[in-house]
Amino acid sequence: MNKNLLYLLVIVLASCGKGKNSSPHVYFTGEIVNPTSGHVVLYKGDNIIDSAKLDENNRFKFQFDSIADGLYHFNHAPELQYVYLKKGDSLAVRLNTVDFDESLVFSGDGEEINNFLLELFLANEEERPGINATFRLEPKVFTTKLDSLANQKLEILNILKEEGNLTDREVKIAKASIVYGYDAYKEKYPFVHRKYTKDKKIQEVPANFYDYRKNLDFNDSDLTYLRPYYNFMNNHFGNITYMSCTSDCELKEKFVKSRMHFNSHKLYIIDSVVIDKELKDNLLRKVAFDYLLKSHDSEKNNEIFIEKFHELSNNNRHNKEVDELYEGIKNIQPTKSIPEVYVFNAEGEKMSLLDISKNRKTLFYFWSGEDKRHLKEVNKRVQWLGKRKPDYQLVGINVKTEETNWKGIVQTAKLNPDLQYRSANFDELTKALIIFPINKCIITENGKIVNAFSNIFSNTIEQQMSGYTQLAKN
Repeated sequence: MNKNLLYLLVIVLASCGKGKNSSPHVYFTGEIVNPTSGHVVLYKGDNIIDSAKLDENNRFKFQFDSIADGLYHFNHAPELQYVYLKKGDSLAVRLNTVDFDESLVFSGDGEEINNFLLELFLANEEERPGINATFRLEPKVFTTKLDSLANQKLEILNILKEEGNLTDREVKIAKASIVYGYDAYKEKYPFVHRKYTKDKKIQEVPANFYDYRKNLDFNDSDLTYLRPYYNFMNNHFGNITYMSCTSDCELKEKFVKSRMHFNSHKLYIIDSVVIDKELKDNLLRKVAFDYLLKSHDSEKNNEIFIEKFHELSNNNRHNKEVDELYEGIKNIQPTKSIPEVYVFNAEGEKMSLLDISKNRKTLFYFWSGEDKRHLKEVNKRVQWLGKRKPDYQLVGINVKTEETNWKGIVQTAKLNPDLQYRSANFDELTKALIIFPINKCIITENGKIVNAFSNIFSNTIEQQMSGYTQLAKN
């Protein structure tokens, strides 16, 4: 049994017997050591409820005359974490951004559910490497180990339920965090097991392996933004789409080679099963983003997919975001001119990427001053590529770094200042060039795109830099 959860149990039981607060008011306060931002923002789902400014002692305060009971999350950029709030709560939190999640602790009215959810999160992070190793095991042994871990946490929750001050809704959310967290691993099992064991076929599982599916709830708004629940749903629909395609579709097992077919099929399954609108919208958005960002499919297939997406999402709250992504990807297909996005050089001069790459073979890569380790690895890679491909100019584009800091980093990291630029508008750059992941690089020749979805650490990067199209040379 996780030692942190046991410690939490002792603390909570010691605090039992407190009188319940019947006031409708809610107070959420806190202190942040080593703050990374001047504000704390409170969200319900993806809607901003309120923001609070840190005072001279790095403290913040939210006060509401009334608030809907349920799961929220607070953001202190770039970190975020859950907070459960209900009427009558007077909750305080203290944390150190150097060790954000591990240092975080709640106190006051409402501490029981919040500390329990936090300790579940930390326990799951601690368990993950061990669980990953169990994917090699046979299905029955794998299930037994997961069920044992889940039952330990459910036992603690039952004690808190009997002795503590948890409401029925709090118990439901805590239980869902446990159950859906472990069931998500079961949904992944057949595919990860095949990967680890290098089997050619998907591992058959016992008839009762997925018995938990009988109790799935696709219409519980309390759980829509609960991370274990949402992760489970993504894994679940990936699993059943695969199984459905291999048994029902004409493509049979070849469907894996058609990401457009697979993801379109997943859209239809989600639409036919999920009832809660926000959950459905979020899951459909996830499918669209996964396909558009990761498949790097043909322009024609992208068009077919986006048409299917809109068939099922006429009033999807994420339509604009998906459409912007689709348009961005359409604009950076091979042979098209690189978008005329503007960046600044060390002298503060504004230049377009098209001007920088005209009449040259160019590789654009991206880095941020917030991630020193990544910059170090990228710099090593760029130096290596420079020796292998001397006919290329390797151009670094900095994102999310203030100008003075950027100049200092360029100097201390010994980067070539003539080949370094800074973006002053990260949102514009991201939408135009679809910067995902940060290791992405864009290969151009004469200002025309050769490959807009390369990875600077790819084993085939040299081949990609040699694979020019005839049109790109014109």
